Amino acid sequence: MQVYNDLTRKKEELIPLNDNHFTIYVCGPTVYDLFHLGNARPFIVYDTLRRYLLYKGYKVTYVQNFTDVDDKMINRASARKISVQELAEEMIAEYYYDADRLNIMRADNHPRATETIHEIIDMIKTLDDKGYTYVLDDGVYYDTSKFSDYGKLSGRNLEEQEAGASERIDLEINKRNISDFVLWKFKKENEPAWDSPWGEGRPGWHIECSAMSKKYLGDTIDIHAGGMDLIFPHHENEIAQSEAANGKQFVRYWMHNGFINVDNVKMAKSGGNFFLVRELAKMYGYDVIRFFMLQAHYRMPINFEREPLMGASNGWHRIKNCISNVEFLLAHEKDHAFDENAKALEEFNAEAIKEFERAMDDDLNTPDAFAAIFNLVRQVNSYTAEYGLPKTVLEKSVNTIVKLCSTLGLNPKKEDENQIPEDILEKVELRSHAKANRDFALADQLRDEILELGYRIEDTAQGPKISKEEN
Repeated sequence: MQVYNDLTRKKEELIPLNDNHFTIYVCGPTVYDLFHLGNARPFIVYDTLRRYLLYKGYKVTYVQNFTDVDDKMINRASARKISVQELAEEMIAEYYYDADRLNIMRADNHPRATETIHEIIDMIKTLDDKGYTYVLDDGVYYDTSKFSDYGKLSGRNLEEQEAGASERIDLEINKRNISDFVLWKFKKENEPAWDSPWGEGRPGWHIECSAMSKKYLGDTIDIHAGGMDLIFPHHENEIAQSEAANGKQFVRYWMHNGFINVDNVKMAKSGGNFFLVRELAKMYGYDVIRFFMLQAHYRMPINFEREPLMGASNGWHRIKNCISNVEFLLAHEKDHAFDENAKALEEFNAEAIKEFERAMDDDLNTPDAFAAIFNLVRQVNSYTAEYGLPKTVLEKSVNTIVKLCSTLGLNPKKEDENQIPEDILEKVELRSHAKANRDFALADQLRDEILELGYRIEDTAQGPKISKEEN
């Protein structure tokens, strides 16, 4: 498998540092609010990477943190008149609510910044002992001029760093260099604080991830991932801290996903141009949101529009309807002998697996992986419509589609979002009674009502068959 390594700016063979065991660290959310579509993208993308590595037989240790203390959290907690800890507990629970429904696997460890204070202080002490720090009135700072490799990930020079400085870089006049950043912020009134050798305070943003990744994954990790906006300053600063403190390469493969844009502008809470995952899920379902995300290559931007989301919904239901159709045949059709048609469909199954793996091995190319699945779905639909097939071949086709979808974090056999609503089932039953009583006008009326509610009804020899209507 090859992935694009942002450190070397090229595709590279993905090889674990330790035999058959990958370590992955993903920058998690700052838990001050519900997460939006842009926040969700890295969680979905790197969950898919993890799933595919597991599919290939690797062991994976996966860590995703929670930033549970920072300026945004302090301000939000103050506005709501609750403690920062109360806000964090509430929003972490809300994160899990959405993430679980997006079928994002729980990390092996979900460390919190506030639970890693001891390790953070130890790392700052090490940097201090090695001469990388200095103290200003408001905190302890990292001197980037002391780290000769500073800028190797982002490729930025000092002027670019100054021009592109983000809102999360402290731009105090007394800093030695514009790229210097805070490691430990001294206590302000009504803010959470912990004791340290430099006085009471709280950690800076960047040191949290360096300390948490070291605690759970060691000095050198295989893959560090996050959104493209984290390349600078966050990931650049993590490299500076970790490699200076530990004296070893921090990360072997850096992976970053593209933005979700609205009208070609990055989706962000600060810009007010965001859509909460939870609100979109009410209209389209969590599976469709995940499907939508993975239809684009992870390094490419996605411009959010309703029409592609509807297209994703239709595509997902094509897969689900294929599974439903085959399961209907397995339950109601007689078995058939193995023949040339059965052999051909088996070959399509094998080819779909090869094409899927070829796509995923090429820098996690999920659009081409979906193409392999849809090619198989088309063949299954075509062959089941034209030929009688052995149940073993039908079962194999279902299992192949389910296995490949599952590797992408999707379950086409899941019943919650695709379950036929009770009111639809009642109308189907009423229609069956109407037909039995030869009240065809009522039967047609009920069929039209069912269609208007988004479901299609098909009369078969085995009884009425209901499926989600594709728009």
